[in-house]
Amino acid sequence: MKNDHQTAMDKVRAEVLNLLHEAVRRDASDLHLIPGFPASFRIHGQLHEASRRSLDPDTVAAMIESLVPDDLAKRIGTEKNSDFSIAITREGGPSRFRANVFLAQGQLCACLRHIPEKIPSFEWLGFPRGLAERLVSHRNGLVIITGVTGSGKSTTLAALVDMLNERGGYRVITVEEPVEYIHPQISSSIVTQREVGRDVDSFFDGLKYGLRQDPDVILVGEIRDRDTAQMAISAAETGHLILTTLHTRDAKGAITRLVDLFPRTTQDDIRTQLAMSLRAVVSQHLLPSTQEGEKRVLALEILHVTNPVRVAVKFGKIESIESAIQTGKRDGMLTLDEDLERLLREGRISSDTVRRFAKDPNGMATLR
Repeated sequence: MKNDHQTAMDKVRAEVLNLLHEAVRRDASDLHLIPGFPASFRIHGQLHEASRRSLDPDTVAAMIESLVPDDLAKRIGTEKNSDFSIAITREGGPSRFRANVFLAQGQLCACLRHIPEKIPSFEWLGFPRGLAERLVSHRNGLVIITGVTGSGKSTTLAALVDMLNERGGYRVITVEEPVEYIHPQISSSIVTQREVGRDVDSFFDGLKYGLRQDPDVILVGEIRDRDTAQMAISAAETGHLILTTLHTRDAKGAITRLVDLFPRTTQDDIRTQLAMSLRAVVSQHLLPSTQEGEKRVLALEILHVTNPVRVAVKFGKIESIESAIQTGKRDGMLTLDEDLERLLREGRISSDTVRRFAKDPNGMATLR
């Protein structure tokens, strides 16, 4: 017979599973479980309460305990942050979530992000297929997808790997925290996915040892530290295509962010290396749609590394990079403001959204 604790845990697990099923049904990107607040969904960028009942700390802790894989249970008790993935079974098939468990004022909290079963198409993402083909056509070098948290960077990387996988003939290694989209075995490509904390200790180790696994392409989920940045730049220089993400608001910010990871005494050398290895930076923004209930709209800033950009990177002339994007339309570059104007003309975003996100709203003809 079940004891009282097990019965209570079964009840809590059923409650949190119902919330996860509801998240999938309502097309929510995230489920938030925070003591003192109702369970809440983020749907197309907006927060919606699942009910009016606020969750108490014990309930949230029990919900998290019911979801955590056995091998991670001890980490939850000793670490202040933990990432893992979980899967549930529903009528439509399996559904996966990326979970982040964290402490806030000493209380356990969780954010669970829904990972769609199928890797979205570029058309669904609003990401130009021609741009995607250009990014993966590089035989080597560093391609960075940047943006704020929740701007769809990981999904874009997954779609790029999916494109390579479908083409065939590529050996691809991904290092993720955690593994999100599962890449199927198709064509003549080989894709192996390693999860930080389970399959490998860090992004740095995944990249370091990945170089010994005969890769053509390595996806590094995020560059967070100097060692990983140095390894990524060196790998890009030595004949590998490295796909990665950074948390910055624009393309030029990705370059300064990478360089700033290093001490000032070595930054000149890093800029020289980066000038030779960087191939492109794409900055993403997900913006509210004018159609209520519709998914958010993707806006892009695109930087391709041309000779003027290479010189600007090498000598740290960051404002010259901004100018190169503005004058580089013939080379496939695009400013954020140009893309915002396009989306406004198409009626997909509002003028208020443009004013909030534009770098120079006063200079935009559509707002005059």
